[in-house]
Amino acid sequence: MKVLGEVFERAGVPAILGEILSGVALGVLFLDVDLEVISFFAELGAIFLLFTAGYKEVHLKDLKSASKTALVPTLSQIALAFAFGFGIGRIFSFGLLESLFMAVAFSPTSIGVVVRTLIDFDYLSSRPGTVMLSSAILDDIIGIFLLSIVVTFARLNHIPPAAQILLLAGKILAFLVIMYLLGQYLLPHLFKSVQQMHAKEAIFAFVVMVALFSAYLAELFELHAVIGAFVGGIMISEIPLAKLEDVQSKVSGLAHGILIPLFFAFIGYSIDLAALEGNGLFTLLVTLAALSGKLIGGFLGSKAVGFDFYDSLIFGIGVMPRAGVELVVLSIGRELGIISQEVFSAIVIMVAASIIVSPVCLKWAILKKKNTYGD
Repeated sequence: MKVLGEVFERAGVPAILGEILSGVALGVLFLDVDLEVISFFAELGAIFLLFTAGYKEVHLKDLKSASKTALVPTLSQIALAFAFGFGIGRIFSFGLLESLFMAVAFSPTSIGVVVRTLIDFDYLSSRPGTVMLSSAILDDIIGIFLLSIVVTFARLNHIPPAAQILLLAGKILAFLVIMYLLGQYLLPHLFKSVQQMHAKEAIFAFVVMVALFSAYLAELFELHAVIGAFVGGIMISEIPLAKLEDVQSKVSGLAHGILIPLFFAFIGYSIDLAALEGNGLFTLLVTLAALSGKLIGGFLGSKAVGFDFYDSLIFGIGVMPRAGVELVVLSIGRELGIISQEVFSAIVIMVAASIIVSPVCLKWAILKKKNTYGD
């Protein structure tokens, strides 16, 4: 996994693509692998993928200022991508829940895929670049909220009546209130106590415990573990002791060094290549709809807040790529038996295509603007 990931990284392509392909190769070469242990670690990988997203990338104090400019383009690109995903599902006569899962899988964005291109062209600090980064934060939060709703619907195996929806909203709210209170009042004191312990790596161990406890607590509220992990990461992202450089390095090493690559490899292993053979048109439409939903929604939303044509285009392209959160959504849908193997495999192909296509298109758009305006 890591070797193939490194090969792709050196070629200028995100390592996630190599890790997925390593799983595909494993599936082709070893079809009779016992999945019990692998799937356990893959589930831990999904938990730590979302935990580190909240822990390292989301800062509550930045959300207020970020949301002012980024809210409109974020909502527009999520809404259009969601609508395109749902529409594709209905066109192919999928059930309501499967169509909703398609829509949620279309919605998130992985800004990390295009950050290197923005840096290379000195565009990360530009208005589209900064709004893109802010949008990615809001995107994750909205995407996880949508996921929590659809997962609960899936576990009930139907769209519940209004009373049950209100109960679901109450559970989500109660979980968020408990996590907020823990993050504001209990966890800072516990981290200070842990710091005074003589045991080695006590703070690092406690951060891992917070991740697992948050995941467990979410399950108690009938949410999914990954949702709890994401919220838990956000809650400790503002605690200085939890963000010590040494601690962050160890958490990142555990997550990105071992567990998250295992999750991506498991996704690749789960692709049914035979299922794709007779579904080329479906896979192509899924890819085009997913990319164009983000592109058009991002373009229109950024134009609405005053971007010029090229900056709107750059923003729209910048929010096209998918990666981690989408694959977590897929794995949950597959685990719950809501999405078929064909849908699962097609959306993984879409994720891979977005990782390859987006940086190339972004490079073209930035150079086009610079040639047009002579910047």
